[in-house]
Amino acid sequence: MLWVIFLGFFIFFSSLGQTLGQSPPPKKTPELLAQGKKLYEQNCVTCHGTKGDGKGQLGAVLKPPPRDFNIPFKQWTHSKGDLKKVFNVMSKGIPNTSMVKWDQLSEQERWALVYYTIEFAAPPKKK
Repeated sequence: MLWVIFLGFFIFFSSLGQTLGQSPPPKKTPELLAQGKKLYEQNCVTCHGTKGDGKGQLGAVLKPPPRDFNIPFKQWTHSKGDLKKVFNVMSKGIPNTSMVKWDQLSEQERWALVYYTIEFAAPPKKK
């Protein structure tokens, strides 16, 4: 009987981590980047622009303006260089902005977008 309780807790906490997007990120691959590029062109260009600079067709009229992905990754306001935080922004959106949640995309698709968008980031400046 005790093993049934233990198994139940294990299953519950394992699924909870996946539900919250806490499973480890997939390995970055050329295929995942290609998928991210396609998804970005379909879903993100209108606001963030083709260059990831936040200057898409709608970007000029949005308040606050869309994120400029061209700045160094560690300077991104909501993630500060943390891939999982970018994933959470894509999954949950940002309140009081035009950044909607993209939870209708699969977890793999959201990770593909994460990896593709960070490709826009400028390398950190050398001191």
